[in-house]
Amino acid sequence: MREFSFQGNSGEFPEPGGEVDVLLDARGVVVGWEAGAARMLGYSAQEALGRPVSSLLGIEADFDALIRRPDKDAVARLGSIALRRRDGDPVQAEVWARPLVPPFGESQWLLQAARTDAIKAYELGQALLEGLFTNSPLYIDVFDSNIRFLAQNRRWGAAGRPSVVGQTMREAYQAVDLLDFEALEARQRQVLDSGDALIGTEVVGHVVSKSGQHESRRDYVWSESILPLKNRSGDVIALAHAVTDVTARARARDRLVLGNEASTRIGTTLDLLQTVRELADVAVPRFADFAYVNLLDGVFSEQDPPNRKRPETMVLRRAVHRSVFEDGQGAGDTLELGTPVAVGDVDAFATAADSPSTAALSHGKPVLLRRDEFREALAAVAPGRTPSAHELAVRSWLLVPMFARGAALGTAVFARCRDAHGFDTDDVLLAQEVVARAAVCVDNASRYGRERTTALTLQRNLLPQRLPSSRAVEAVSRYLPASGHAGLGGDWFDVIPLSGARVALVVGDVEGHHLHSAVTMGRLRTAVRTLAELDLPPEELLAHLDDQVNRFADERGGDDTLDADQAIGATCAYAIYDPVSRQCVMARAGHPPPAVVSGEGKVDFVDLPGGPPLGLGGVVFESAEIKLSDGDLLVLYTDGLVESREQSLDAGLELLRGRLSRAPKSADLDELCDGLISELLPAQHEDDVALLVARTHGLPSDCCITWDVEKDPQVVPRIRELTTQQTERWGLVEEAFVTELVVSELVTNAIRYGEPPITLRLIRADNLICEVSDGSSTSPHVRRAAHTDEGGRGLYLVTQLTHSWGTRYHARGKTIWAEQVLPS
Repeated sequence: MREFSFQGNSGEFPEPGGEVDVLLDARGVVVGWEAGAARMLGYSAQEALGRPVSSLLGIEADFDALIRRPDKDAVARLGSIALRRRDGDPVQAEVWARPLVPPFGESQWLLQAARTDAIKAYELGQALLEGLFTNSPLYIDVFDSNIRFLAQNRRWGAAGRPSVVGQTMREAYQAVDLLDFEALEARQRQVLDSGDALIGTEVVGHVVSKSGQHESRRDYVWSESILPLKNRSGDVIALAHAVTDVTARARARDRLVLGNEASTRIGTTLDLLQTVRELADVAVPRFADFAYVNLLDGVFSEQDPPNRKRPETMVLRRAVHRSVFEDGQGAGDTLELGTPVAVGDVDAFATAADSPSTAALSHGKPVLLRRDEFREALAAVAPGRTPSAHELAVRSWLLVPMFARGAALGTAVFARCRDAHGFDTDDVLLAQEVVARAAVCVDNASRYGRERTTALTLQRNLLPQRLPSSRAVEAVSRYLPASGHAGLGGDWFDVIPLSGARVALVVGDVEGHHLHSAVTMGRLRTAVRTLAELDLPPEELLAHLDDQVNRFADERGGDDTLDADQAIGATCAYAIYDPVSRQCVMARAGHPPPAVVSGEGKVDFVDLPGGPPLGLGGVVFESAEIKLSDGDLLVLYTDGLVESREQSLDAGLELLRGRLSRAPKSADLDELCDGLISELLPAQHEDDVALLVARTHGLPSDCCITWDVEKDPQVVPRIRELTTQQTERWGLVEEAFVTELVVSELVTNAIRYGEPPITLRLIRADNLICEVSDGSSTSPHVRRAAHTDEGGRGLYLVTQLTHSWGTRYHARGKTIWAEQVLPS
């Protein structure tokens, strides 16, 4: 008889149920043969009953030995055996014997067998169930059609809790506030109703744990799949949940998204404070519960930032802070080392020599403090101070220094309070990456601010800071740089007092919106002022200015460093208003025509030859003369006010005409200028705009008197007498002596060296003006007479006694004038 190795531990061999059931007596004779045995082995019951099992199946077993086993009541596994069918073919099957001990009589055996492949399938199913419900990293839950628990392989952080079978997820975990139960039940009902699985839904939840007196909440992200379990009819009878913890993966993805978002959201402008606000907005609340940025004082004051080797000289000033704890007014609590610091104030604790900020700026590395480390640092920097509730809630505190181009800019601080998951190594790397980008943007903004301040200072100094006051005109101006530029441009304006109480009004435009344009504009404005001092007519002044622009181009020569759009191109409109005659003579070079608004509100554009732009050379400019009444408005402007890519010059002029026609006669000039700018210019305009509006005022007839003078020295005493009488008539008693002396010297020179006709004109305007005209074009010169000279001191005395003097030429000769300052 062949010996078999028998195993009798039912725990080691689970029973799937046999395909063959054969009942044997104690001697191994078949006493029972069921239909499964007949189907599998081919023997009918009549053929099998009463025969030894060994003769039928080829199984030889010592059943007496089985009975004598210590665990004789256990199932005995006979192993994998090739059973013999009736037709002689073998059938590989697993066989086991189960002892049957009746209340009386001899023992019997229930011999069971199952095909080996069926056993393997059963064992695979058992291993699958074991893996899913015992060893799987997944959370597996099974719910019935009423979304109540049927089974669960793990309890969600609830060790020792009673069974949840029969409860909904909400009922089982309501006390721990695990997740959004309403959303979960909605997803479950969706699968029950549709029969379609929901795969890979990300669910955010949290688990609260207690350690001593501290309660911590840790956020989780789970990937949830809800699978419908259907019967043979296709009806959903249950749900299977497969949930896995993907918190680490989600955090890594969020860090990647946050880093990408930081690259697009930080540095959208060149505004320093806006840049640091964007950094704080990116960080809170997705990366931290609180964040603030301190910048070095030099960054705010538009100075070059210090080198990182000098932290002891660094003064840190608060630039921005953001907090999830902010109240409705946005004030918020601050989680920092020391007393809360307002935006714009110096952070004294961060500036301290032993502060984490100073340390980080010294070695250029981030500082990460855990809960206890943060409290120790707080106590060291601010001893005796009672921490706030929010400071006590800090679980992780991270400080990252900001550097750009090797220079220290400041620090960025992040804190986590609500999340038990503190900053880890990946978070520190992310913070360094984001802060490094922000530092470059802050440095760019700071440098832009310094450059823009320099440019604006230059622009302000190149334009008039204050228009001169005059009885002849009341003038108001506006200058607006093109949108999106640093405030630089080539548009300009000026009001220039001239001799004889006249005033020159000028508006010009140099192409471009860069430093070169501004410098060229400044040079042209200086040239115009110099030429205006020569009392040149407008058309002659523009001709000289045209030559000057050509000289600018010659000076540049073949300089290839200038861009093509920096080529010099300039236009100008120049007008001279005489308040005595109320005549205005003007000329323009490629410039839009001036507008005149009469007292009745009628608007006309002066019919003035346009002329080519400045710089073409060899051009003859023409002038026009118009008479202005008291209160008339003369409007000079650059093309940026009326012309753009979307609007033609003619259309712009009509809009300007319409706006000016609605202005009341006594309109405030400042309000008028503001109205023109707001109505005619879009929010984003592509060209500079210069606007000059002047209200003209003529001098009353009694403020000017003229005498003809004979070419005879004997008339000088009479002229002095007439001068004294007129000054006294004007109430200028104290000025009478100086005026008499000036008139005497100028008239004497005209009689002695000039040609008829000779005239004397006194004008009382802002100052007292004496003018002597004659038909000669010779120009007087001031000289210092020797002690022995009898003459030569007259013109020298005039220069010493008057505020200013000069000579202007005209078609009939020249005029020598002198001005005395009158008391205000």
